Amino acid sequence: MDVICTAGPHDPSFEERYAWESISIVMSGTFQYRTERGRSFMSAGTILLGNSGKPFECSHDHGEGDRCLSFQFDPTFFERLARDAGASTTTFAYGAIPPIRKLAAPATRALLAMHTGAAFEEIAVELASEVIAIAGRDRPGRFSASQANPARIAGVLQQMESRSAEPHGLAGLAEIAGLSPYHFLRTFKRVTGVTPHQWLLRSRLRDAAYRLVITRDSVTDVALDCGFDDLSNFIRSFKSEFGLSPRSYRRTMASPTVVTRS
Repeated sequence: MDVICTAGPHDPSFEERYAWESISIVMSGTFQYRTERGRSFMSAGTILLGNSGKPFECSHDHGEGDRCLSFQFDPTFFERLARDAGASTTTFAYGAIPPIRKLAAPATRALLAMHTGAAFEEIAVELASEVIAIAGRDRPGRFSASQANPARIAGVLQQMESRSAEPHGLAGLAEIAGLSPYHFLRTFKRVTGVTPHQWLLRSRLRDAAYRLVITRDSVTDVALDCGFDDLSNFIRSFKSEFGLSPRSYRRTMASPTVVTRS
């Protein structure tokens, strides 16, 4: 499901309940996500997790709107997936996974499928298998909005998301948050689960992967437009993130749905 929310700080939040096992990729926006396991602050690239039959609540205290690509799994089917993946339980012990390298390839492939028409069923199984493996191995509470002050970080994330190709130094981001660089770095990581550099790098790499697949722009143009000043650094970072060079990724993910810049 392509879930678009237009709620803002003045809209009331209300408790809902999952009918299915749920894995969602946050595409844009920021919001707070509450389950019985605690609170998490969601931003682009975060993976949101939901257990069938369990309550949850989303609120937008620090920004307006968000968009998620959500995969909903029948509990019986999901149990088989978890068993095949070697997990001892199908219940997610926490509500979210930050944007980490292990999930970059399947999550980006899922987002690209919205434009390329790739087989969502295969992508769903791949994404679920990776998420199950991580959620079954990592400790609960990996990051939580209740451990920090997301209000100071929300504006920074909105700035980074809307201007991801621009340079963002630690001192400048800390100034936006009204914190010293030291406290900003600690707070940002507590809220998002990653450092500002990791968050921005993964945002740029997702944008680059999208551009490589749906346009015919040169690798150099894609790198420069997405905020990479050095082509060799872009190629190296891209390969580390997705396991393929930009050109190989473009060939592998090639689709008839390609647009040309005018």
